[in-house]
Amino acid sequence: MITVLYYTANVVNEIFAKNVRRQLRDAAGGLPIVSVSQKPIDFGENICVGNIGRSHINIYRQVLIAAECARTPYVALCEDDILYTPEHFADYLPVEDSFSYNLNRWRIYTWSKYFSYTGRIVLSQMIAPRKLLIAALQERFAKYPDESTIPDLSYFCEPGRRERLLGVSLQKKVNYESSGPPNIVFTHPDSIGFDYMGEKKSHGPRKERRLPHWGTVEDVMKNFYINERKI
Repeated sequence: MITVLYYTANVVNEIFAKNVRRQLRDAAGGLPIVSVSQKPIDFGENICVGNIGRSHINIYRQVLIAAECARTPYVALCEDDILYTPEHFADYLPVEDSFSYNLNRWRIYTWSKYFSYTGRIVLSQMIAPRKLLIAALQERFAKYPDESTIPDLSYFCEPGRRERLLGVSLQKKVNYESSGPPNIVFTHPDSIGFDYMGEKKSHGPRKERRLPHWGTVEDVMKNFYINERKI
């Protein structure tokens, strides 16, 4: 069994965020949901941590809180600006000593008419053994109780990457691609990092104007990003 761990700083436009949560609830198909937010939300078992601020490290803090609250053997990490498919939660579970990352995801740049594919692993596509995730994050926070002592924030990243640079236990990772339609990741003005990168963020090596199930970028923007869907 998998628990969906949804984490948010509540910065994303709430109409868009509600659309994402509806899609996530549908895709999860009855799986338990734990949400950790900085404002109260009605989504699964909600833990509100208050206005601690949006930051790279606070993402991992909220993930750890959610994982410690969950009760299932596995967890799936889900963010507030990503559309997930049922196949993402059903197709693959890693062995007990490994983190898995779904590479079947395409990105939308809200100022572009193209979907973009990079093939890079990201935290929001992780499915992992819950106890392994807790242990890995607890070790990191124990080693760096003061985040200003982290040699480079880019080292504090997805388990299975850069542990040697961070000075923590090495973790195994498995990359896979779920079947069916891809997950859709939005890059938009409320994205973390947009404040310093803006629209300079480059497309991946593959671009498409239309994807199966989702349609065109314009379709996705209209159905999820711009308008509130009717329940």
